[in-house]
Amino acid sequence: MKKCMKTMTAAALLFAAAFPASFASENGDQEMTFRRRREKMVKEQIKARGVDDPRVINAMLKVKRHLFVPEAVKGAAYSDRPLPIGYGQTISQPFIVGYMTQALDLDPADRVLEIGTGSGYQAAVLAELAGEVYSVEIIGELAEQARRTLERRGYDNVKVKYGDGYEGWKEHAPYDAVIVTAAPPQIPEELIRQLRTGGRMIVPAGRFYQELVFITKKAGGRVERKKLMPVRFVPMVRSGGR
Repeated sequence: MKKCMKTMTAAALLFAAAFPASFASENGDQEMTFRRRREKMVKEQIKARGVDDPRVINAMLKVKRHLFVPEAVKGAAYSDRPLPIGYGQTISQPFIVGYMTQALDLDPADRVLEIGTGSGYQAAVLAELAGEVYSVEIIGELAEQARRTLERRGYDNVKVKYGDGYEGWKEHAPYDAVIVTAAPPQIPEELIRQLRTGGRMIVPAGRFYQELVFITKKAGGRVERKKLMPVRFVPMVRSGGR
C-alpha cells in the first residue's frame, strides 16, 4: 500500500511539474503567433502605406495591440480595422494610429496630451516616443481599465484622467503635441490654448463629414491648419453627453 501511495504521489508530482511547462509552451506559441501578426501588420498596413519613421515603426512593433482589446476580439487585433472595446467605443485602425503618430513628429522630451484614451493603445505608442503622456477619457470605466493596462505594461510615463476632453488637462500645459482620437464638430479652442508656441495638434473634425486636420501653433497664437484626409471616428462628446 505504501509503495502504491508513493507511486501515486510521484505520478501526481510529475503531472503537476509538467502542467506549467505545457501551459508556458502554449502561451509561448500564442505570443509567437501574435508577434508574427504584428510584424505583418506593420509591414503590410503601415509601412506599405507611407508610415516610415523608424521610431514609429519600432513603437508599433513593440506595443502588443492584442493586450489592449477585449478577449472576444483578440484574434482580430492585428487586422486593418477598428475594433470595439465596449461602451460604444473603438480602438483605431492600426494605420490611422501610425499615421497620426508620425504626423506629430515627437521627440523623446516632448509632453503630449491625448484626448480619448479608449483602451490605452494609442497612449502606449505615444509613450514609446515621448517623455510624458497625459491622456483624458470621458468614460470612467474605460479610463480605469486603460490605467490598469498601461501600469501592467510598465508605462510609468503615462497619466490617465477621467474627465471632459474638451477641457484638456490644464495642470500640465503647455504641451508640445496634442492628439485627439474622437471627432468634435469643431476643433476645441481650449486645446489650442494648451499648445505651446510651435506645438502640433492632430484631430479628426466634423459632425457628418470628418477630416483629419493638422494644426501648428505659431508665434502670437496664430494657427495654421492643414487638412490631411477624410476619416471616420466616434463623436467626441462632453460631460453629460453634450
